[in-house]
Amino acid sequence: MDNGLIRKRQKAKMYAEEKERIEFQSMTVTFDGANNPHVVKFENNEWHCDCDFFIKRASCSHTMALEYILEDMLPEPVLT
Repeated sequence: MDNGLIRKRQKAKMYAEEKERIEFQSMTVTFDGANNPHVVKFENNEWHCDCDFFIKRASCSHTMALEYILEDMLPEPVLT
């Protein structure tokens, strides 16, 4: 492995430990739920999930799980 790649890997490990450097703007994931897979999106600082519970309540176990996983990496909600 060349020195340039070694330095990039070291830098990547440092970045991975400094999660405050990362802020998600948007993402789409497939969440393998207990009953069915679900498409979960984060766009414009809002969650969207195609499960029935989210459609009724604007929150669900799939979006909550991703909030736990991503912890402080998501932007703060905009208060209006």
